[in-house]
Amino acid sequence: MLKKSRWCTLTIVSLLMALLVAPQASALPALPAVAGADEPVTDPIPEDPITSGLGLVLEEFASVPKSEPTPAPTDPRLVRWARINHLGEVPDGSGRMFVPDLNGKMYLVKNGEAHVYLDVGATFAPAFFSGRGLGQGFGYVTFDPEFKRNGRFYTVHTELAASTTQVPDLPPQPNTGYHGIVTEWTVDDPSASTFQGTRREILRLGFGGQIHGIQQIDFNPTAKRGDADYGLLYIAAGDGGQGVGNTDPQNLAIPQGKILRIDPRGSDGANGRYGIPAGNPFVGRPGALGEIYAYGMRDPHRFSWDPGGRHRMFLGHIGEHAVESVYDVRVGANLGWSDREGTFVFDKTATPCARLKPLPPDDATYGYTYPVAAYDHNPPPTWNCTSDVGRAVSGGYVYRGHKVPELRGKYLFGDIVDGRVFSTEEREMRLGEKPATIHQLMIYDKAGQRVTLRDLAGDRRVDLHFGRDASGEIYILSKANGKIWKVTGTRRFAGCDVGHTKVNNATRAQDWTSVTPSKWQFSGKEVILAEAGQSRPGPRRPFEYAVLSAGPVFGSVRVDAEVRLDTPVEIANRDVIIVFGYRSDTEFYYAHLSSDNTIYPHNGIFVVNNADRRRIEDQWDAVRSRGASPAVTDMNWHQVRVRHCAGSGEIAVYVDGAKTPLMTAVDTTFGSGHVGFGSFDNIGRLRHPKVKGTPMVDPAGEG
Repeated sequence: MLKKSRWCTLTIVSLLMALLVAPQASALPALPAVAGADEPVTDPIPEDPITSGLGLVLEEFASVPKSEPTPAPTDPRLVRWARINHLGEVPDGSGRMFVPDLNGKMYLVKNGEAHVYLDVGATFAPAFFSGRGLGQGFGYVTFDPEFKRNGRFYTVHTELAASTTQVPDLPPQPNTGYHGIVTEWTVDDPSASTFQGTRREILRLGFGGQIHGIQQIDFNPTAKRGDADYGLLYIAAGDGGQGVGNTDPQNLAIPQGKILRIDPRGSDGANGRYGIPAGNPFVGRPGALGEIYAYGMRDPHRFSWDPGGRHRMFLGHIGEHAVESVYDVRVGANLGWSDREGTFVFDKTATPCARLKPLPPDDATYGYTYPVAAYDHNPPPTWNCTSDVGRAVSGGYVYRGHKVPELRGKYLFGDIVDGRVFSTEEREMRLGEKPATIHQLMIYDKAGQRVTLRDLAGDRRVDLHFGRDASGEIYILSKANGKIWKVTGTRRFAGCDVGHTKVNNATRAQDWTSVTPSKWQFSGKEVILAEAGQSRPGPRRPFEYAVLSAGPVFGSVRVDAEVRLDTPVEIANRDVIIVFGYRSDTEFYYAHLSSDNTIYPHNGIFVVNNADRRRIEDQWDAVRSRGASPAVTDMNWHQVRVRHCAGSGEIAVYVDGAKTPLMTAVDTTFGSGHVGFGSFDNIGRLRHPKVKGTPMVDPAGEG
């Protein structure tokens, strides 16, 4: 056991070592300045995740029985059906999957059926504790890569410090209330359906708070027998919730706020029950723990290795109240917490609303590693800067499987709370460069119905986690209802076969029927709205438009055209619209393409159904009054594509050849109609119109 005198010595010199050590670091990403040197940053990442045109098809794989925390929780967020937080495959070729439940039980799943393999909670009762912190309890399990031969696997669980006489093996935080314990288990028969065997404690850490304990333990699955990293155990230890007010994550003398790497079969560690790999970055350095692999972390929630490419380790790191990040973690890396949150200075001395500040000019000299992908919390305008707005990243995996080829090379991750699923391209996740673009993936059920994980989980708090099997296929878990889904395919949003009937380049006056003919000009190449429209009686709807009367009424349809706003850019709130599903002057859809995205009527997809226009697209955030990025901000020509699938009601709007839609909606109010072009109260023009779709009976009885 580590002696107290060593703890003191380590603490005294740790600050010196933080300055002397120069781990591999990334240069400052190329990000725009958003504030002056001392001005607080109020919107750290203005760009929201982009809606992807790609959706994941999920099929239910398994569910686990209901469980209860110990002791009974006081935080309603712990009242879940089952607090499952991971799924993996036993590395013995049996095809069995394993699932830990924070409330204490370890399940094996075979052919969709889950049964208890080991009750960790009962084994360590009464000290076992899972009823206060969100990550407390039986947190994780991982199997030795040689499990089939040696029968060894490892768990981490939480104990109430006051309920045990054991003491931490490495320096604990002051007022330690909870212990995180890594245990090695050796099973008598690796093929058995329930555990019978022995166990021994490997490592015990002490935490001063009930949150941010040991989040994950794992072996590097890309390491092969004979590699230096083979058989070494990584341990993600959070800051115990203390880093927001102190320097623990930067203190190399203590384990909190770090990723540790140990040899579970060695004996030169602090307690003689594990070893310290010689390749760890701080081995032999006075004042630093040799167990540390990387540091500067708040809540290192989930890490994984990319089985392809360069076998990089990616970490989903939960932020304080502003930034959720994904890091490419290298040996010796300093992620910056709690001097940094994401790519921003975190000022612990400032008031809560002024803690984030721009990086200083000399930031590169500090050697911090910055995120390769990040999104912010987007709090409401009334936020008090201290309450939880419900954002927390759930780290995932780079997909290298073979059954879903559209996902290959994408890093899949998500948000624990609201259940959004994201992807980035692994090749875009580069240290020292601009963070990768984040796309929000849609979700479909087995029947092809677009849903959300909130729908599937039956709860607004999804508690989303990811799993992966030995073939690289991805699974999604929810604590809310204890269900596990497998990603079995993908689906393109609004990807229906629209049909093959075409109407191209119809730009003559006789091809169009307008609200006010005197306001329109037809040059033979362009359809020109030359005079701004005016408000008309009836429901609130676009003031002036022309409907393409040439050709049939379309059901499913694709509209391609180039549009231009002729109203000068100096005038605010400019717009043009693309009409589709038109049945009458008070029954139609329109895509509003505007230079403004901050008020309800602008830059969205709307339906007019004998009432004031109603906004229906996914991108509108009513709380923050913000929609998709402005579609038209100048007086240039812009390509526009609108796809409407009559059967599913899916609508997608693309601008300037983008592969991902700017706006998306699902609405089945109108299944057929004409298409058109216009504006509320601006002038503009259209050229090269191409309409392709399925002809239908005219709703007005005209064809």
